[in-house]
Amino acid sequence: MISQSLTAALNDQLKQELYSSYLYLSMSAFCDDQSLTGFAHWLRLQADEEREHAMKFFDFIQDRDGKAVLQAIPQPPRDFGTPVQLFEQVLAHEQEVTTLIEQLYRKAIAEQDHATQVFLQWFVSEQVEEEKTATELLDTLKMAGDSKVALLMLDRELGARTPGA
Repeated sequence: MISQSLTAALNDQLKQELYSSYLYLSMSAFCDDQSLTGFAHWLRLQADEEREHAMKFFDFIQDRDGKAVLQAIPQPPRDFGTPVQLFEQVLAHEQEVTTLIEQLYRKAIAEQDHATQVFLQWFVSEQVEEEKTATELLDTLKMAGDSKVALLMLDRELGARTPGA
C-alpha cells in the first residue's frame, strides 16, 4: 500500500506528464503552421511518449491501491518563436521535469517506499535521455544559424523519427 502523501505527489506528476503531452502537441501544431512538418512530426511523437509516461504513473498508482486523480491541465502556450527558441523551451521543460522526478525519488526514499523508488528509477534514466536529446537538437539548431538549407535538412531528419525511437 502506498501512503496518501506519496499518492498525492505521484498524482501531481501524472498531471505534469499530461501537461508535457499537451505542451509538445501545442509545439507540434506551431511547427506545422510554420511548414516545419518534420519538427511537427517529432514533437507529436514526443507528445505521445509523454502520454505513455502519464499512463505509467496512472497504472502504478492504481496498482499500489492508490487512487489516480485526474487534475485540470493548464493550457499550454501557442507561440514558441524561432526553432532555437522552441528547443530552448523543450530543454527547459525537460530540466523542470527532471527536478520534479528527483523530488519524487527523494520523497520515496524518505518514506522508505522501495517499490516507488524502483518505479521512479526508470524515469530518472529517461530524463537523462530526454535532456541529452533536447540539448543535441538545440546545439544543432544553433550551429545551423540562419541557414535555411540546414534547417530543412534537420526538418527532414526529424520527420523520419519512428515511434519509440
